Amino acid sequence: MVADAIQSMHGLLGENAVLAYLVMMAARLVELHRVLKPTGSMYLHCAPTASHYLKLLMDAVFGPKNFRNEIIWERTNAHNMKARMWPRTHDTLLLYTKSDDFRFDQQFKPYGPEQMKRFKPDDQGRLYKAENLTFSTANPSRQFDWRGTRPPPNRSWGMSLEELEGLYARGRILLKKDGTPRMDGWKIYLDETQGKPVGTVWTDIERISNTSAERLGYPTQKPLALLNRIIESSSEPGDLILDPFCGCGTTVDAAQALGRRWIGIDVTYIAIDLIRRRLEDAYSGEAQFVIDGIPRDVPGAEALFRKSPFDFERWAVSLVYGQPNERQVGDRGIDGVIRFPLDRRGAFGRVLVSVKGGRQVNPAFVRDLLGTINAEGAAMGVLVTLVDPTRGMVDAANRSGSYVWLVDGRSYPKIQLVTVQQLLDGYRLAMPPALTPYLSAPRHVPAVDQLSLG
Repeated sequence: MVADAIQSMHGLLGENAVLAYLVMMAARLVELHRVLKPTGSMYLHCAPTASHYLKLLMDAVFGPKNFRNEIIWERTNAHNMKARMWPRTHDTLLLYTKSDDFRFDQQFKPYGPEQMKRFKPDDQGRLYKAENLTFSTANPSRQFDWRGTRPPPNRSWGMSLEELEGLYARGRILLKKDGTPRMDGWKIYLDETQGKPVGTVWTDIERISNTSAERLGYPTQKPLALLNRIIESSSEPGDLILDPFCGCGTTVDAAQALGRRWIGIDVTYIAIDLIRRRLEDAYSGEAQFVIDGIPRDVPGAEALFRKSPFDFERWAVSLVYGQPNERQVGDRGIDGVIRFPLDRRGAFGRVLVSVKGGRQVNPAFVRDLLGTINAEGAAMGVLVTLVDPTRGMVDAANRSGSYVWLVDGRSYPKIQLVTVQQLLDGYRLAMPPALTPYLSAPRHVPAVDQLSLG
């Protein structure tokens, strides 16, 4: 069925980026369905431009009968308005399960001001509202006389006779002046409610604004409240949560805080490094986890360099708390940048990072880096190498001069040389406090002890 769905979309779309994305997703959806427990649920977040295609794929993989909900998340207000089209303000979440035996816990949100107006105090001051005891369905088995009241022909009692009598005995039915029950007289107390049930249109979870304390600066970051709602509704403490496109780690952060076990997967080293720092910062180092798939020693680093020099460069930049380049073209030998504060007004200085993965190194690398630093107006530079630098490189770095940080007058080398082995051993650069590539996440009280990432 999956192959048929892809073939059909190929005929509709032709060969383009959308089809390539769908082919990539199809293989992953098949594997995710394979590892999902029979009682498990899957939430797929997507933009409206792709949701209809992805739903066809999900139907092919999970079966149409296992489609449960299409959730609309209004993630932002109208902006960037264009002529002759409505502003795009929402994303879509598709919920599928593997079987009919799945967990779902209804979620609630506080009543709004208009809903609160429906509540009024009883004789003891408790706030209550009156709900209808009937449904707009003509069900003959529920169209009976009860204490002198009978639903109209197009409506039925919403509960059995025994349930109605139970409410009456507890004083939960409002009566007319003649003593007969009011059909809109189901007395519900505010202090016994959980709030308004959440439906399939979520307008109460705001996007992460530019000034939000939660913001990490990651381009596709989702709010914690969104993942909290998903995880709380479809799992319980101790369950295992998998996010195969975990980005900046919002899912694993939410799972950690809610007492779930988790697995997070991402193909970029900057994402993995960000998640590591996020968890270390948010949980004060008490969240224990294992990272697989990145070099742990020099042979591993050499293997990564042979496989993908660009990935090696990005990984090495992350070791010095820098932000790697997004592209490898036209970088002038600079593979990343470290930023540090210059004042309290938000200005920052830059440390340029150059990474050399080959076994042949020479002083020209240092001179080239110094020239780029001066041309770019940067403060300092770092040259990361797989092998030990030569004596000529050390001399060239020592002759490059120094940088004085005006915040406290400290002096730092203009160029520093550091090897991958030193960084793996925990070596830290001599420089002002670095601004991490993405801002710190809010702190949490740790909920569980032992986790696994990989």
